[in-house]
Amino acid sequence: MADDSVSKDTAAGRDGDAAGPGAQDKGFFAELLAPVAGFGVSFSTMFRKVATEEYPEKPRPTAPRFHGRHQLNRHPDGLEKCVGCELCAWACPADAIFVEGADNDDTPLEQGGAGRFSPGERYGRVYQINYLRCIFCGLCIEACPTRALTMTNFYELAGPDRAGLIFTKEQLLAPLADGMLEPPFPMADGMDERDYYLRKVSGPTEAQRAYVAARDAREGVAP
Repeated sequence: MADDSVSKDTAAGRDGDAAGPGAQDKGFFAELLAPVAGFGVSFSTMFRKVATEEYPEKPRPTAPRFHGRHQLNRHPDGLEKCVGCELCAWACPADAIFVEGADNDDTPLEQGGAGRFSPGERYGRVYQINYLRCIFCGLCIEACPTRALTMTNFYELAGPDRAGLIFTKEQLLAPLADGMLEPPFPMADGMDERDYYLRKVSGPTEAQRAYVAARDAREGVAP
């Protein structure tokens, strides 16, 4: 017991020596300079140039893979890539996507046919994304088997009312590029659904152009 008490006293003496007068002086100066050190960050940034984001006059460019507003893509001839499979809606964790598919109809329009909007059997007749729910996670575009749904760099989605943030197919569908035709119209001659997804179609054929021209003339649509 005596040995234990001696060892404890010796250890306490060593700790006291370690703290010593120098430690007390250091604590005194630290307390003296503490108010000045607190303003150190303010003084160090006072003369730096302020980085001002001039938004919306000069919006900052986004990263190439930024997750912004969605887009429904087209094939080079103008047919829609979406086949109405609803996999994007099933993959959405926020239940923000609503898809309603329908069958393509190759019956001539003059006989009451609805026409063809995509290669294959079906197309997305109704497509809606509720941006009040969307969390921009990108799981929907990973689930899409035809690369019909991608995400753009557009992020300015604010609006005056809630209804305006429910985007419909007409708003999400990619605009027609040069040379593309407005569906409905038949697939390219000699091509099937697989050929479209293998990118063997580079643009509309003359038969497709003639079909669309005759359709527009019959419906009174200006060329």
